[in-house]
Amino acid sequence: MVDKNNNNIDLSVEIAGVKLKNPVVTASGTCGFGREYLPFYSPEEIGAVTTKGLCLNPRDGNKPPRAAETPSGMLNSIGLQNPGVKYFIEHELPFIKRFDVKIIANIFGSTVEEYCEVAEILSDTGIDMLELNISCPNVKEGGILFGTCPKMAGEITESVKRHSGKKPVSVKLSPNVTDITEIARAAENGGADCISMINTLIGMKIDIRTRKPVLHNNIGGLSGGAIRPVAVRMIWQVKKAVKLPVIGMGGVTTGDDAVELLLAGADAVAVGTAAFGDPTAVLKVRDGIRDYMLENNIKSAGDITGGAIL
Repeated sequence: MVDKNNNNIDLSVEIAGVKLKNPVVTASGTCGFGREYLPFYSPEEIGAVTTKGLCLNPRDGNKPPRAAETPSGMLNSIGLQNPGVKYFIEHELPFIKRFDVKIIANIFGSTVEEYCEVAEILSDTGIDMLELNISCPNVKEGGILFGTCPKMAGEITESVKRHSGKKPVSVKLSPNVTDITEIARAAENGGADCISMINTLIGMKIDIRTRKPVLHNNIGGLSGGAIRPVAVRMIWQVKKAVKLPVIGMGGVTTGDDAVELLLAGADAVAVGTAAFGDPTAVLKVRDGIRDYMLENNIKSAGDITGGAIL
């Protein structure tokens, strides 16, 4: 029987100089700014809160329907709705700062200049890390996604780093590419301090009765358990290609799921879609990692990272 009160294990991990009390964080866009889950747990129970994606000005997002359930997951086309970075700093950040938890601010933009301006605004605040969502179209380059072109990924990382002050920068990679290691290397060469992966896969759902797409925007991002094997494979590939820490995500529902990503090479894990079905999923994932450590006589959570026998 596992002794859950055993205090001889260390769940803490360090990511790009940021010390997390445990390796479980929320995934961007799935917990708002932390308030939504207060009835279920305190942010202090987890390693970090990753904010909803922030851009320079308020954004309404896409028209509904913009979410749909799928086998072992969901599709979303929210459209990065958010109140803007200045509203976040004035109204949301002071609230999160009341808790002893690290804060990762996810940011995005339509141009390199917008990314940089948002990063600079946040560089002198109480956040602990920036996470760049590069799965966005560059309007100055004909709409090509920053995260699908190694050259653009490297350039935007380098540009944001010049405006981020002392805040470490994690680049969130899109899985919708031919070779994700090329993008990871470009981000590393651009000065990234960390890699977050993976973002959603592009999917579609059609109502066979109306013969119309279920989502207003036709396509959306697929998340949840269905994409976990893709996340495991890509984390393993990227960890061999770069020397950066990795925050792994993609279908983490249980402690065993999290351990699988850690064994593949992740240094921490993010929980997202699972929390919609079970608001306490992050705590169960955290406790599942701890149980795995106790059962396998692992003293430090960092010792799991990259431990797969291949």
